[in-house]
Amino acid sequence: MDIIKPLSQYNFESAPIKKPWFKKPLFYIFFLVIILVVYFAYQLGSAYTKISVENKPWWQAAFNVFDINNTSPVPTVDPNPMPQPDPNRLNVLILGIRGDDQVSIEQEGGLLTDTLMVLSVDKVTKKAAIVSIPRDLYLNMSAQAADGKAVKLDGKINEVYERGIEHGGGLTLAKQILSRITGIYINNAVLFDFNAFKQVVDTLGGVDVYLAKPFEEDKQWGYPFSLPAGNNHLSGDQALYYVRSRFSSSDFDRSRRQQDVIQAIKKKALSLGLLTNPLKINSLLNDLKGNIRTDFQIWDLKNIIDLGDSLTQKNAANKSYIISIDNLVSEAHGPKGEYILVPKEPDFKGFKDLFKNILVTP
Repeated sequence: MDIIKPLSQYNFESAPIKKPWFKKPLFYIFFLVIILVVYFAYQLGSAYTKISVENKPWWQAAFNVFDINNTSPVPTVDPNPMPQPDPNRLNVLILGIRGDDQVSIEQEGGLLTDTLMVLSVDKVTKKAAIVSIPRDLYLNMSAQAADGKAVKLDGKINEVYERGIEHGGGLTLAKQILSRITGIYINNAVLFDFNAFKQVVDTLGGVDVYLAKPFEEDKQWGYPFSLPAGNNHLSGDQALYYVRSRFSSSDFDRSRRQQDVIQAIKKKALSLGLLTNPLKINSLLNDLKGNIRTDFQIWDLKNIIDLGDSLTQKNAANKSYIISIDNLVSEAHGPKGEYILVPKEPDFKGFKDLFKNILVTP
């Protein structure tokens, strides 16, 4: 006969009650991260639609996702072949044009590139360098344009973008040519006109530039433009005049001034937190639409992050170089008697050595 024990003698120690998954702190953290990722992706996509993007064929875009090299073929005997991409290096071509709606002494040439620079970044060390290439550099070479047609380039390098536009891709042709003469693979390109340049400076509230001596340009603009020695706070118009003036100086001095103002823009943007704020970037790109063109695509997000990361480093752009008659080029006259610059060494050897070593030398 079973004896029933009093309830007090039984152990009713209950098992711990598990919280529902949606009440755990980890869930809220994960949910917050998802919201932030979606938000910033939306901001990036919104900013992306504000600029003109030089599109690539869908199949080429798919290859790029898997880092498959799809460089345009060049003749096997070409002394300046297309280099291979370097996974640890990001090279961006920066082009500046006057734009068709700019009124100045120059009545034509709105698509000629007055500014040609290469920004090179080591993704590992975060070191960066910027090199100015003279617009009067003479080229005599063949290339394959975006539409697949062979193009003969016999003229100054500042005509390459315009020639590329005629064949379906100005940035495509410019990247190919700059890759071949520098010996480094140009990953991406950004082109801006002078309206965009002014807008950036004005959006930042002006930039500060120090001049060791007074600057004056009394020939180019129809009236004297001058800046005193010492610290100068430049508006968009003043900065534009400063970086474009060349009649009273030279293209090489203008390149130096362009680099000085770019450094001033970067410094001001960092001080305002612009480069790390998607909302501010989105607002700026909205103002710049129609005045800036690039081939950065959504799938180039990693390159964009690497570039932004480098620009926010203290040692970013810690090297600058201006190719001039003092180093890699000589003055000459072209077939029509025009002023040109030619490499001092054949096959752009000096250019290639410079770009090969600029991020590794002390």
